[in-house]
Amino acid sequence: MLTEIDHVAIAVRDLDAAVLFYEATFGAVVTHRETMDDDGVSEALLAVAESYVQLITPTRADSTVARFLDARGEGLHHVGYRVADCADALAAATAAGAKAVDPTPRRGSRGTTVAFLHPKASFGTLIELVQQ
Repeated sequence: MLTEIDHVAIAVRDLDAAVLFYEATFGAVVTHRETMDDDGVSEALLAVAESYVQLITPTRADSTVARFLDARGEGLHHVGYRVADCADALAAATAAGAKAVDPTPRRGSRGTTVAFLHPKASFGTLIELVQQ
């Protein structure tokens, strides 16, 4: 069902400082920036081969990323896996015992379709299913 890693998301307090770190340290290049108002998040995607490092920061205090940063600090937030069909992957994952955060797939960044699986049922890792 999983075709490859789409991205590794890292929650940061200062998006511009994090981007500068990745540029200066690794020569990474931002390939996409977007603010997703519904999620209260801004992101910068840095290409690594066919995948991305996704740096995310909250745009409002009530977003899930803001709560994550308050509780855990900066660091790994989730792993995004590419799937051929997000709805089918979500149904198969929940049938196998995963707990859905999103009851149905929704719009993600870059025009993708996404759904999240809860970390409590996936060994402590928030998982995002990503259909391009």
